[in-house]
Amino acid sequence: MAIDEVRKYLKKWGRDKDILELKTSSATVELAAQALGVEPARIAKTLSFRDENGAMLVVTGGDAKTDNAKFKAEFGFKSKMLNIDEVLEYIGHEVGGVCPFGLKGDIPVYLDKSLKRFDTVFPACGSSNSAIELTCEELDKYSMNRKWVDVCKGWQKE
Repeated sequence: MAIDEVRKYLKKWGRDKDILELKTSSATVELAAQALGVEPARIAKTLSFRDENGAMLVVTGGDAKTDNAKFKAEFGFKSKMLNIDEVLEYIGHEVGGVCPFGLKGDIPVYLDKSLKRFDTVFPACGSSNSAIELTCEELDKYSMNRKWVDVCKGWQKE
């Protein structure tokens, strides 16, 4: 089970016991926000994209949307999300529990600057009813973030 992989992964930082296992689903941003009692923007959603090596992850604020032009400018190719089967195959987590921890292989992880608005955010932990509260610095460290990027829109205040 993917949550067990995440638990094992986070143990190296002593954070395995901090995983919240919720009584209700947290498979979507809205459900996670409701279950955790926080605003949806604080949910750190992990998006799975196809790249030249198979897959990559971008973790964004819950209210952020991928900006195709920014994505292409940053990564040099058009954004194309993995399908449900590919997510499990490449990432090792099922849709609804995808997170940047305990990954199946050496999947590059990028964090979007839409997360930096918050003191803490809540990424999933490998299941559709789990999360952990982390600072952006902790998320950066534990996810092995390759780079902070600016590839989203819709989250800035006009």
